[in-house]
Amino acid sequence: MVNAILAHVNNYISLTQEEEEFFTSLLTTVEINKKTWLVRPGARIEHEYFVVNGCLKAYYLDESGDKHIIQFAIENWWVGDFDAFYNKVDSRLYIEALEDSTLLAISYDDLQQLFERVPKFERYFRLLVTNAFISLRGRVLSSLEKTLKERYLEFCRVYPNIEKRVANYHIANYLGASPESLSRIRRKLVKTA
Repeated sequence: MVNAILAHVNNYISLTQEEEEFFTSLLTTVEINKKTWLVRPGARIEHEYFVVNGCLKAYYLDESGDKHIIQFAIENWWVGDFDAFYNKVDSRLYIEALEDSTLLAISYDDLQQLFERVPKFERYFRLLVTNAFISLRGRVLSSLEKTLKERYLEFCRVYPNIEKRVANYHIANYLGASPESLSRIRRKLVKTA
């Protein structure tokens, strides 16, 4: 199980055997069943999670009770309520498993210890945060500039094959569209393929 996270980390930084062993000693395995919440609003968030296998969604409910999906997390992605984790505030998000999932968790205190003992992990997480910021900014600009078809095709590039794993209405919610509109787009794409 730790092989997946080590392979991911090694895409960004090189670790010695000792650094790998220290890092993996800080991780705990979390198994979560489909339709189970990993995080709920109002909770104190003590961990970030790396997805070994499975699929989760992060969302919040607005004042009207409408759901807004802000992230899907699939294999080799990190997920958590990062605002609550880093700023020590109550969570505002729900994170729910869409499939039975296996995660590796690291606590805030252990992450700080990791940064102190193996400073190159600061580079790893900085690169991840930079990529996430660029992706988020792209998503905002995409929602302002692009058609639903273009946003859907972009979504499929970011989350390959996820449309086979996630219900159409979840994808539509993430894209800010109605399920009916997304279904029309998908049917047209199938006809032209």
